[in-house]
Amino acid sequence: MKKGLITSILALTFSSLQAQPQPVIPKLVVMLTVDQLRTDYLEHFAPLYGDKGFRRLMREGKVFCQTEMPFANADRASALATLYTGSTPSVHGIIGENWMDAQTLRPINCVDDPAFMGNYTKENTSPARLLTSTVADELRIATRNRSLVYAIAPFREAAVLAAGHAGNGAFWLNTQTGKWCSTTYYENLPWWVDGFNENNAPDIHTRAMMWTPLYSPERYNCLPGETTESFRYGLTGEGINKYRRLTRTPFINDEVNRLAAELLKQSQVGRDSIPDLLSLTYYAGIFHPAPTLSQSAEIQDTYVRIDRSIADLLDLLDRQVGLRNVLFCLTATGHTEPQPADTDIYHIPGGEFYLNRCATLLNMYLMATYGEGKYVEAYYDQQIYLNHKLIEEKQLNLTELQEKAAEFLVQFSGVNEVYSAHRLLLGSWSPQADRIRNSYHRLRSGDLLIEVLPGWTIMQENGAEHHTVRTANIPSPLILWGSGIQAETIRIPVSAARIAPTLASALRIRAPNACTELPLDF
Repeated sequence: MKKGLITSILALTFSSLQAQPQPVIPKLVVMLTVDQLRTDYLEHFAPLYGDKGFRRLMREGKVFCQTEMPFANADRASALATLYTGSTPSVHGIIGENWMDAQTLRPINCVDDPAFMGNYTKENTSPARLLTSTVADELRIATRNRSLVYAIAPFREAAVLAAGHAGNGAFWLNTQTGKWCSTTYYENLPWWVDGFNENNAPDIHTRAMMWTPLYSPERYNCLPGETTESFRYGLTGEGINKYRRLTRTPFINDEVNRLAAELLKQSQVGRDSIPDLLSLTYYAGIFHPAPTLSQSAEIQDTYVRIDRSIADLLDLLDRQVGLRNVLFCLTATGHTEPQPADTDIYHIPGGEFYLNRCATLLNMYLMATYGEGKYVEAYYDQQIYLNHKLIEEKQLNLTELQEKAAEFLVQFSGVNEVYSAHRLLLGSWSPQADRIRNSYHRLRSGDLLIEVLPGWTIMQENGAEHHTVRTANIPSPLILWGSGIQAETIRIPVSAARIAPTLASALRIRAPNACTELPLDF
C-alpha cells in the first residue's frame, strides 16, 4: 500500500515538473548600463517619473536594490569589465580606465591598441587588454558567430568592453568631432553608420542645444539643497569642448537611443530565432565637479530625462522586436565620480595627500637603508612601482623591501593603510583585504597600494582635478525585466559579478571563462 502511494506521489510530481514550460530563449538581450545610477536616487525621485520608464521596470521586473562591486576602487571601465565577464580586475585585468605600464612607465588606456586604426577617430582601439571572455563572446561562440553583438556608448572603453573580443561592432562618440566612431578591430564599419553620421549625428542637432529643467524648480524637492532657481546650460563657450560636455548631460542618452534605433532598423538584430545581444550605456553622473547639493535640481532633472529615455527605448524595442522577445537588463557601474572637499565651515576632518611627495620621501628612505639608487621607479593612482631591476642587481629581497616601504608609508598623514603586493597575493584573508586583492592585478598594479583616509583630498599633478576620498557605499540597482520574469523586489545585497552568468543562463550558453559566480534566480 505504502509502495503504491509513494509511486503515485512520484508520478504526480514528475508529471507536474514535465508539464512546466521551459523559459523561452529571448531573441534579444538588451543590457543597459547606466553609469553612476544610484538606487537611492532612483527611489527618491519616483514622484517625478512617468509610467513607461523606471516605474514600469520597477513594477513589473525583478529588482535587486543593492548590487555591489566585489572589489575596491571601481571606476567605469573596471565595473563594466566585471559586469560582462563575471570576474574581478585581479583576473580580467582591467584595473581602471588607465594604469601605469610597467614596461614603458607611462600611463596607458585600457583599450588602447596601436595595431588597429579607428573609424571616424584617430584613436587606436581594441579589447586586447581584457584578459578573459565576456558573455558577448560566449554567445558568439555558442552560435558559431551567427548571433549579432553590438555595443553603443558615449565612452570608448564602455563600448569596447561591452562588445568584447568577438562582437560585431562597438560605437562611441568622438568628442572632437561629434560623430559616432569605431575601430577596425571589428568588422567593416556598417554602411548605415556613414549615412547616420552624415545626417543625424550629434554634431548636427546639438549646435544650439540648451539644458533647462523639464519641470519647474519647485518640483525638484526630492533632495535637500537650493532648487528655487532654474538652471540653463549651453554646450558651447570659451575653452569648452562641447561634445565632451554633451556626454555629461542626459541628452547623450537620447543620442545613444537614436543610434540604437538606426541599428535596429538597418540590421538583422532580434529578427530571427538566434539570440542577439545589444549593449547600451547611459550617463547619470553629475554635470560639473561641484558638491552634489549645489546641483540638486540638475541631478533630479537628469533622472527624469533618463526615465523618458528608457520609456522611448522600450517603445523602440516593442516596435522593432516585440517586447515579448526581449530580456531587458538594467544595471549600473557602482561608483560615482569624486567630488571636491566640503568647505571648511562644516569642520569635516581632512587634509591634502600628495602621492609625489610620498614617492620622493620613500626613495630617500630606501637609499638610506639600502644604498644609492632610484628605488621608486614610478607612481600613479595611489600606487607606487618599485625598480625591480635595481633590486635584483643589488640582490635585495623584494618582499622585505616591499614590507619596509609599507611600514614607512603608513606613517604619513592621511594614509589609512598600505598594501604590499606580497601581502595581497600571499597574505592572510580579511574582508577588506579581499576587496583590495580583487582590484589588484599582479602584472598591472603597483608594488604598493596606498589607501587614503576618507575626507582627505588627493592632490593631482599636471592640472588634473583633485578629488576627496569617500568610502561610503554606493547603492546600485539591477532590474531584470521581460516575458516570464516575476515581479519582485529584493533588498539583500548581491554581487555584480553574478550578472554575466545570469544572462548566460537565460541564453543557455556557457558563463564567461573566468566567472566563478552562480546565476541569480529569476
